[in-house]
Amino acid sequence: MAQQPTLATHSFSDPAATTRTTDMAVRPEIALSWHRSAMSGLTTSTPDIPVHPDAADRRSRLVVAAEPVLAEIADQLGDMAAFCVLLADRDARIVNVPVGAGSLRRRLEGLGGVPGGLFLEETTGTNAIATAHELRQGFAVHGEEHYVEPFKQLSCYGQPVIHPVTHRLEGVLDITCLSRDDSPLLGPFISRAARDIEENLLRTARRTEQRMLSAFQAAARRNRPVLVLGEGVVLANPTATELLDPVDHVRLRELANDLERRVGGSREPCPVRSVELSSGRIVSVRVQVVSPGADGVLFEFPDQGQEERAVVPRQVPRPSVPVPGTPTYVGGPPGTGRSTTAQSLAGAESAEVVILDASDVAAQGEETWLSALERAADGARALVVEDIHLLPEACCVRLRRLMDRCGPGDPWIVLTGAPIAELVGRHAALASGCSSRIDLPPLRDRSAQLPELVRAILRDLGADERIRFTSAALGVLAGHPWPGNLRELHAVVRAVVDNRSAGDVTPHDLPADYRTSPRLRVMTPLERAEHDAIVAALRQCGGNKVHAAKRLGISRTTLYSRIRTLRITT
Repeated sequence: MAQQPTLATHSFSDPAATTRTTDMAVRPEIALSWHRSAMSGLTTSTPDIPVHPDAADRRSRLVVAAEPVLAEIADQLGDMAAFCVLLADRDARIVNVPVGAGSLRRRLEGLGGVPGGLFLEETTGTNAIATAHELRQGFAVHGEEHYVEPFKQLSCYGQPVIHPVTHRLEGVLDITCLSRDDSPLLGPFISRAARDIEENLLRTARRTEQRMLSAFQAAARRNRPVLVLGEGVVLANPTATELLDPVDHVRLRELANDLERRVGGSREPCPVRSVELSSGRIVSVRVQVVSPGADGVLFEFPDQGQEERAVVPRQVPRPSVPVPGTPTYVGGPPGTGRSTTAQSLAGAESAEVVILDASDVAAQGEETWLSALERAADGARALVVEDIHLLPEACCVRLRRLMDRCGPGDPWIVLTGAPIAELVGRHAALASGCSSRIDLPPLRDRSAQLPELVRAILRDLGADERIRFTSAALGVLAGHPWPGNLRELHAVVRAVVDNRSAGDVTPHDLPADYRTSPRLRVMTPLERAEHDAIVAALRQCGGNKVHAAKRLGISRTTLYSRIRTLRITT
């Protein structure tokens, strides 16, 4: 084990150590945390901490790596009743309280500071665990800086534990005391302890990599497709490379996670399972967990024989091309290519095509914008109106009248906007007046198209002949939720092109926030519908979870639970 934490030598970012909160000034970070807590619907009177003891994973790699460090802390602090040490996992759920006694421990237990307690800002407000988890950096909260009243007699220091290989958040280590017992030395103390846990994680990762390599070499001798997936590691023999698309790696990881939850930490091979690949081909696969926690998993594709059946490869869905002259609505979330699709249909490069943007109404005024609309109706071959969901009611009425009177010889009207299901009132009426519709799905639902989309963006940037995204890089990208859709993907590819002149792009070459996959699992149709309904409600309510829960007809606790289960970013 690395040098144990001491009370005197390591720095900790804590502006409040020299400038405490007063009635006249609040640290900007604290003010923002208070705002996030209020937007979640949390009141200042009491925390809303769900406690699920069974959800605390006592055998995770974080707990294993932290065990000797926490034991050393316990020896150093002994039975001192002035301090409590808490370890939370990557979801901000308490998994261990190794140090603490007396009234302070009882007070924290009464507030939910027990294994299974969920310490997010939306459940506990501003504190060192929740806010360090939110900001991904060391954070201290003192007395009145807490959002919830019962915490205001406490001071706490939290330090994230970041995996040194994957750079992914593993958890948060916290030390808490009464405000009267606060000391600026607590920050360096807990920071050093977190670094020691990270060093233990690194040593475990190296052993895991060696086990993965040995398992891969043994399986590859059997002359069949073999794949090993780990945290930031992909090992595949040539036959596996030919068989699998990078998108399949995401599906296989989810299969491994499901099996690992069922069999625990067993390293025995699991029964052969059938899995459908992105190509539509159904193959048999045998899964073996090389390292507990699905950090290293071996996938072996045995000789298929009669077990394999080829199916007709699924065709990538393409939007139907409407008949020119037919009013057309192009709908989809922002960034899915609404403008590009609409302008391509109308032939926007022609001088006879007029493009109007609903967002210009506020700057130009309704009368000026409507005058431009009428002029376009008199002489244009095609009229594209962007983002109709932003149009004021008067503009909606005039545009609908124009659509109703258009006939042969009049301009072809193409509208773009939000998904039809999200439109209401006059905006919904405009979309319903279009006999042709093109629905553009979000990028997260087009993972099978990701390699093709990346190649297309590279062609647009003139880099397709000198840069190639490896399967590992594409597999990592396929696991992201892509809230910004194609616009976000374009920005990622451009960033890579700007920083790499030629050669293969690996996960390390991606922007920092995209180098690891969040391991999104494949949702069922019902879960996808639930996911989209929650996202739409949050958007319509400006991120306010209380109002979103009322709109959906569910409790706030249920909403929090579904947000975590469906991995919705808020």
